[in-house]
Amino acid sequence: MKDLIIGRKAEQEVLREAFESNKSEFIAICGRRRVGKTFLVKEFFENELVFQTAGIHNGTLAQQIKSFHQELLDCGLKSDKEPKDWLDVFFMLRKYLESLETKRKVILLDELPWMDTPKSGFIAALEHFWNSWVTGRHDIVLIVCGSATSWMMNKLINNHGGLHDRLTRDIFLPPFNLHDTRLFLERKGFHLSNYEVAECYMVMGGTPYYLDMLNPMLSLSQNIDYLLLSRYGGLRREFNNLYASLFKNAKDYIEVVRALSNKRMGLTRDEIIKATKLKSGGGLTTILENLESCDFIRTYTGFGITGNPQIYQLIDFYTFFYMRFIEKKNLSSWSSIQGTGDFYTWAGLTFELLSLVHIDQIKKRLGISAIKTREQVWRCKDSNGGTQVDLVIFRDDPTINLCEMKFTMKPFNISVSYEENLRNKLEMLANATNRKKSIQITMISASGLDKSSHKSIISNEVTLDDLFE
Repeated sequence: MKDLIIGRKAEQEVLREAFESNKSEFIAICGRRRVGKTFLVKEFFENELVFQTAGIHNGTLAQQIKSFHQELLDCGLKSDKEPKDWLDVFFMLRKYLESLETKRKVILLDELPWMDTPKSGFIAALEHFWNSWVTGRHDIVLIVCGSATSWMMNKLINNHGGLHDRLTRDIFLPPFNLHDTRLFLERKGFHLSNYEVAECYMVMGGTPYYLDMLNPMLSLSQNIDYLLLSRYGGLRREFNNLYASLFKNAKDYIEVVRALSNKRMGLTRDEIIKATKLKSGGGLTTILENLESCDFIRTYTGFGITGNPQIYQLIDFYTFFYMRFIEKKNLSSWSSIQGTGDFYTWAGLTFELLSLVHIDQIKKRLGISAIKTREQVWRCKDSNGGTQVDLVIFRDDPTINLCEMKFTMKPFNISVSYEENLRNKLEMLANATNRKKSIQITMISASGLDKSSHKSIISNEVTLDDLFE
């Protein structure tokens, strides 16, 4: 039922338009593992899905073909012939679809990259199926999904062979934002404050599969203990499975994210090579591109950084938590770390990331949604060692927002010394930009500002509640 789908309004509209069109449609849905691609399609097309199958992780060619063929037989295909190759399989799919009388026929091929085993001829057979048969019809909606986003991009979306320009629509399905995470947890029976929902998000991100593992009969701390910190917790074991299911040579990918987890602002390519001992070249380029396409890292250039190098930053909440508290520490319980320096160091770093991935909500609160912006790290060196700001919003109007982010349970107090620090940053950024734009200090905080604090220096306030809009 469509009312079971939380959020995904734009994606549902794409699917609705495809189903209601008067031509055959070829839709690719990308997104990281466990983000809900299959759920979206199955729930949206609950009554219209006439065939579905999924690739087998690490399956052989014979296993992939047998599984696909068995699904066809289960759906009612009348054939006692065993397919020899993928051309035979797609011909059988064609015969099955021709036997149906439904007006629109929706087909889901899930985990498509796993079907494409080496030298299997899978892509060629898919191309032939689409080009020789489907394009001559007006009743097919072919939907393909894959967690290996790099494969989906290279083999389908950016295909230069027989599938070039054949996709009619593509969808990239991101994790939930805070708003949809809260709705999801409420539907599960949780009654959490926005602070607790944010803490949950900072631990595991907005991945629906992870959120669905939470037990509403337990507190958030108990859930974290059980799922992530206990020896056999489902999300403790997920880490290696996650990377192994997406990438060949997963060990090298893990080495890269491990290095990035140690540096909050990220690393340059040369710094990654130094930290991981991996060789420079095409192999590392592929690793970085694949990690970015699967939403584990982002790339950016920082303002004021010498040489303007490309910087790679870890942005996956679950990976960061795993590296910091599971791989490196023998942590017995989450409640034991609450209020400690370790907790607030982690919370400060992840709240900065939480703010970054909710930049649209921040811009809405500031009233600048319609203004084109770029978000950058700013670093400035001086005789006192310099300063760094992890979020500066450079706007196309004559204004810059210098953002400070604080994650505290109580309203944050701006002391005299902190106010002086902010004034120094303001002056240094004004000089760095040749005083061509006005600068507004914007405070993004979990609990607002203390009324007694020295807050006249602050031009704009954004609270955690604003990030839930």
